[in-house]
Amino acid sequence: MDIDRVAGEEVCCLDAELLQLPEVSSSVLKENPQLAEDLFSQWISLSDTSRLVKTLIDDAKAGNPINIPGSSTNASAGGVNSLPSMFPAGSAPPISPRSSSGSPCTSKQKTSPSSLGSPLKLVREPVREVIPQFYFQNGRPAASELKENCLSRINHLFRNDLDGLLIDEFKPVTKIVCKLPSFFSYALFRKIDVDCTGIVTRDAFVKYWVDSNMLTLDVATQIFNILKQPDCKYLTQSDFKPILRELLATHSGLEFLQNTPEFQERYGGNDHFRVHHICGIRRPYPNPVDYIKAETVIYRIFYYINRSGNGCLTLRELKRGNLIDAMNHADEEDDINKVIRYFSYEHFYVIYCKFWELDTDHDFLIDKENLVRYGNHALTYRIVDRIFSQVPRKFTSNVEGKMCYEDFVYFMLSEEDKSSEPSLEYWFKCLDLDGNGVLTPNELQYFYEEQLHRIECMAQEPVLFEDILCQIVDMIAPEREDYITLRDLKGCKLSGNVFNILFNLNKFVAFESRDPFLIRQEREEPTLTEWDRFAHREYIRLSMEEDVEDVSNGSAEVWDESFEAPF
Repeated sequence: MDIDRVAGEEVCCLDAELLQLPEVSSSVLKENPQLAEDLFSQWISLSDTSRLVKTLIDDAKAGNPINIPGSSTNASAGGVNSLPSMFPAGSAPPISPRSSSGSPCTSKQKTSPSSLGSPLKLVREPVREVIPQFYFQNGRPAASELKENCLSRINHLFRNDLDGLLIDEFKPVTKIVCKLPSFFSYALFRKIDVDCTGIVTRDAFVKYWVDSNMLTLDVATQIFNILKQPDCKYLTQSDFKPILRELLATHSGLEFLQNTPEFQERYGGNDHFRVHHICGIRRPYPNPVDYIKAETVIYRIFYYINRSGNGCLTLRELKRGNLIDAMNHADEEDDINKVIRYFSYEHFYVIYCKFWELDTDHDFLIDKENLVRYGNHALTYRIVDRIFSQVPRKFTSNVEGKMCYEDFVYFMLSEEDKSSEPSLEYWFKCLDLDGNGVLTPNELQYFYEEQLHRIECMAQEPVLFEDILCQIVDMIAPEREDYITLRDLKGCKLSGNVFNILFNLNKFVAFESRDPFLIRQEREEPTLTEWDRFAHREYIRLSMEEDVEDVSNGSAEVWDESFEAPF
């Protein structure tokens, strides 16, 4: 067979892929068909090519197996049957490895970074990393060991009561298993006994405490879930009533409220008040149920912890406050007066007696004229007007021009401890006449004018406002001297004195005199707040007044030594 004839027949159906030219890209040959024909013609004219073609024809005629060069996997390795190259040895430039399809796009996708000189390694198939579950809608499930220990304690407490526990028998479960204050027993019992059967079975308790993962929650979240209403995301004042009612009924430091016969007398026919005879003195008190429901304790809780002031205590606010520690302290301490955070009966006594002294008609409401008499007429009329304008806090009395007991608690806590953040915010709103968030010299002067007039009426040496302003700026050291912000006040320990200078004459004079006794007392007891010190001093004063009146009335025989401990 003539080689030229064979070549002429093959050129007409030339496929660039079949050329097997490693020196030339197949894409170039496809885009230029004429170049492929020229290369083939040049290749077929080579002497080595002629010998190879003749050898293949002879083998085909003889029926021998035809070994086509370049079809094996090692054809590119340069064996004896390798196709002859059209380029001189060593003159062809190196090319990147070809893919089976020969497509440049495919080659780019499958070329590893390491072949390009990159230190990174290409992961052809991404490795699936299993991320452990970190969010559990109903809380993280308890570990097997923790769950077994809890079930063991539950079985021990329920072993003698197969039918379940009554509410009077449930306190050990609250303390030992749940590790909550004992006065949460009633609230927890009612949370589980939704059908009000009066009995909590072992299975019902396990379902609520273990199966619902209450066991693994932190104490604040456990208390929050127990107290809050279903489908509610916050706590209200009424949610605290069950635990406070049980605290009054069970705490040893409050037993005198239940056992004192004088509580059975009604004062002036008013159902809201009782008369408590101490040393023969008729002092007003709410009945024990009223005290434990919400009044002083709950108001103090919301004053310090509910920083938004909307009456809705969130879980975040509960965690940020110190209420949980105070609850545990109240549960462990026999003397309730040592629990100065929220639960002290002495503190309640001082607040309520102050309110009763101002409420001359005993309608449980006070007006401007009543409040002006607070602290022996310490406050100016201008600041009292601002309080009754309800700028610092909207009244809950629902009576125009009247302040109820809750409003008074907020006022008194703010007045007697101006170092606390709630107090600073309360008085800042009072002084901020235009509500722009800053206190200007004009606003400060407006309130000091009346104070200056009162100083002059007392025949005291007046202090000009310009000097007072310089003193305030030196104490606060605001970021800008032309106005004072709430942030400036919160960053200074002497901020409370600024308010006293502007509208509380008695405390202003005391600040100027620098009572060494008070200074020494503050240094000896740095953990106590201004409110703690005031309540202690005021309680002693009230007790001394009772002693004096007791001697004058000759009624010392009514005093019972057993009542002395709580005071």
